[in-house]
Amino acid sequence: MDLEKLMSQHLTRAFDGSKTIPDETLHQLLRFLRSAPTSTNIQPNHFYVLASAEAKKQLADNLGERFQDNGSKILNASHTIILTTRADVPDSHLDDVFAKETADGRFPDPEKNAMWQYMTRDFLNLRNYAYKDLNHWMEKQTYMVLGMTMMAAVELGVDATPLEGFDPTSVDKAFKIRETGHTTTVLLALGYPDRAKAYKGPISRFEADRLFTFI
Repeated sequence: MDLEKLMSQHLTRAFDGSKTIPDETLHQLLRFLRSAPTSTNIQPNHFYVLASAEAKKQLADNLGERFQDNGSKILNASHTIILTTRADVPDSHLDDVFAKETADGRFPDPEKNAMWQYMTRDFLNLRNYAYKDLNHWMEKQTYMVLGMTMMAAVELGVDATPLEGFDPTSVDKAFKIRETGHTTTVLLALGYPDRAKAYKGPISRFEADRLFTFI
């Protein structure tokens, strides 16, 4: 990965609608997305991968009145991913996580497996009842997955632009997302930039002495 290039690159604000991500590249990126870690392996997400013009238009038409400017990004992107997060962690979800871990042999030692499950349940109870931030904590996992996937996209030669300008209630309703126990957290537009509309100004960030404290 060329870090110097990455550090000087603006997020794409206009995609070239004539270019499509090759299937092999998309599958690689989705494999990476599936593999991205989450705290306690909670895996609170479901991802809607919009590839067709109809699906992208459905999303663009349901961003909400204030966010219509993002419609063109979605329509011209090769693909857009709706990243959703669980609204809660029912026992059925946790049972599924543990069953998959056991089947995959994550903890071959039965005692260690049982201890892991106990510690995970205890940690989730802490977030739910003591810190009372379970939803916020799960959204943090979604954003960690988002950031890692954006970096992976760059490695594959694909531009990735996160979008928070949308009405989650409207998007949830359009795609019947809340019926699944999830809600929309963030969008990720993927594709190739329209070079004629690329932002060419300098990157502007605070100086290092304002950002870092060495102890």
